[in-house]
Amino acid sequence: MPSAKRERHLVLLALAGVFAAGALSACSTTQDKAAAHRAESERILEAREKRQQQKKQERKHDKEKG
Repeated sequence: MPSAKRERHLVLLALAGVFAAGALSACSTTQDKAAAHRAESERILEAREKRQQQKKQERKHDKEKG
């Protein structure tokens, strides 16, 4: 039969493992969120660039007509 001290160490070790697993899963979630934000920012920037290109083409076309 394990001593009380040994049991307490095992319980503390198990709790530390649970907390470590929770911290690791939170990190991956944070990384996933950051990746999603980067992807969204990229889409926004690409859409803005596309709109700016269209405006340039429209202005160029208007100048050629006028």
